[in-house]
Amino acid sequence: MRWLRGWMLALLLPMAALAAPEQSVVIGFEQPGLTADQLGVIVNDDDPDSVAIAAYYQDKRGIPTANLIHVRFKPGRATLTRDEFVNLKRKVDRTTPRNVQAYALTWAQPYRVDCMSISSAFAFGFDPDYCASSCKPTQLSPYFNSSVARPWTTYKIRPTMSLAAASLAEAKKLIDRGVASDGSNPAGTAYLVSTSDKARNVRAAGYEALRAQLQRVIPTEIVEANALENKRDVMFYFTGLTQVPALDSNAFLPGAIGDHLTSAGGDLFGGSQMSSLRWLEAGATGSYGAVVEPCNFPAKFPVPGLVMAHYLQGETLIEAYWKSVQMPGQGLFIGEPLARPFAGIRHHARDGGITIEARLITPGLYDVQAAPSMMGPYRNVGRLPVGWGMREIKLDKVPPAYYRFTRRADSAPAP
Repeated sequence: MRWLRGWMLALLLPMAALAAPEQSVVIGFEQPGLTADQLGVIVNDDDPDSVAIAAYYQDKRGIPTANLIHVRFKPGRATLTRDEFVNLKRKVDRTTPRNVQAYALTWAQPYRVDCMSISSAFAFGFDPDYCASSCKPTQLSPYFNSSVARPWTTYKIRPTMSLAAASLAEAKKLIDRGVASDGSNPAGTAYLVSTSDKARNVRAAGYEALRAQLQRVIPTEIVEANALENKRDVMFYFTGLTQVPALDSNAFLPGAIGDHLTSAGGDLFGGSQMSSLRWLEAGATGSYGAVVEPCNFPAKFPVPGLVMAHYLQGETLIEAYWKSVQMPGQGLFIGEPLARPFAGIRHHARDGGITIEARLITPGLYDVQAAPSMMGPYRNVGRLPVGWGMREIKLDKVPPAYYRFTRRADSAPAP
């Protein structure tokens, strides 16, 4: 970013006459990411485990009491009928605070509403356009690969994720992993596993390009095998199989994501294919699976590069995962929604300049504002373009002042 030296200096020289600090101070660099007060937690008061999970999650994440949304229905079933759900959703809509942008469900069952996953049904409302009775495309998600930070405000949808687990103890472990991940910037590896299952290995076609793009941001390995074994640093794990061997031989870092492209991973209890719950039980913090036959449409499954890009830029798990699926109507999102391992920007002033570092700085156009005091007044002094893959911004020889950087709303999303 040294090419900015003369440009910034010309713009900022008038600031030198103000009562500024002795050296430049960065007080804000905007990162995406939903917060606890923007998450609604839906609890089934007829399910003791749901009630307990909601209480534990509220305590661990500081969810406002007003954001607990209470419903009642018979628990322990895989599927809700369309009519049951419509009545349930109507009550949820009435009682959801307006600031809520996304939902967490505090149960593993039900995970399906007629022909939709329950996470998509709560996000969009029940809509048969998000279903397909055979190998056909479905309605697209407007949230796909967007730069939108407030999906309800922008699109009138609330992305939804289930805190799914086979027991209360497993749910608590999941929540603890999500909380532990926050800001940890883990030194993990992304594993892209290319299997012998041709029908389910369709995502592997993009692995080489993805590795080339992300290798400088996070170590990325393509593994030609049906199993990943004995890896101690798993941050991302994407594969395509009906059953994933040797999951328990690996160590997943807090905040890790793993999923397998197959027809029925979202059938959480009792299918012929591996349940997506196995990922969480092995130590992952988020996963995804289809609840209705999706065929092997890549658009109905997470795009690995998009999950990783949005997550590495500081978005929460629910945002990154949802933004990676173009046709999510038949897919179930499970995990701890607010996990945010890559949040946090490091910055320091030295030799009359500013250096800003992150695992991956969100691409786009940033307004640069400066002020003589921390309280302001701030004024725009320039605009800073940030390209894909950038990890460091250097501004040389800028006048001492308080600086903040705000990403413009019209900036492009991740590639």
